[in-house]
Amino acid sequence: MRHFIGLWLLLVAGSAVAADVALIGVIGRSAAVLALDGGDPKTVKLGQTWRGITVLEVEHDRATVEIDGTKRVLERGQHVRNAANVASDRGKATLAADTRGHFYADGAVNGVPVRFVVDTGATYVALPLRDAQRMGIDYTSGRRGNMQTANGPAPAYLVKLDTVRLGGIELHNVDGVIMESGLEQALLGMSFLNRLQMQRDGAVMTLIQRF
Repeated sequence: MRHFIGLWLLLVAGSAVAADVALIGVIGRSAAVLALDGGDPKTVKLGQTWRGITVLEVEHDRATVEIDGTKRVLERGQHVRNAANVASDRGKATLAADTRGHFYADGAVNGVPVRFVVDTGATYVALPLRDAQRMGIDYTSGRRGNMQTANGPAPAYLVKLDTVRLGGIELHNVDGVIMESGLEQALLGMSFLNRLQMQRDGAVMTLIQRF
């Protein structure tokens, strides 16, 4: 059984514990994999306390923890921050690689949830047509061209995405490309990543918003 069941992230503030607590994954219903302030992941068993964080419950897509005496439910795609730290802390996201070394993460485009794979070889944030339609993007008003895919050239439209969010990071006016065919998975490309600091330590990648 794989140790990481899905790749989920949540940044949540803990005033006395850490600025950011990330839920990287879960192991069945017996443990949560957590990271603090972009550090290395730590497997914390049910009922165990680690650096002031107690794991109270683990489910297939969430974990309930206690931080500074307050219960918090960490669910994929949600983001909670400590108001005291919002002004001084830059947005951050911590990702863990899957067994093939790929970094997947749940984010949002124009407020609509989408699952990305990080692709430093992609010039733009690239979306399959079905995702663009789900988000209500008027892609046909964008500049039309062709992009190379595994099956050859495919029609594509260059657009501006109002917002792209990943964990505690939200960027505005991000260049994106909508693929009519040949793309099955949304790609988090360099039009988003170039505006971040990227730090990698083995199977963990930390993204920090520059501005």
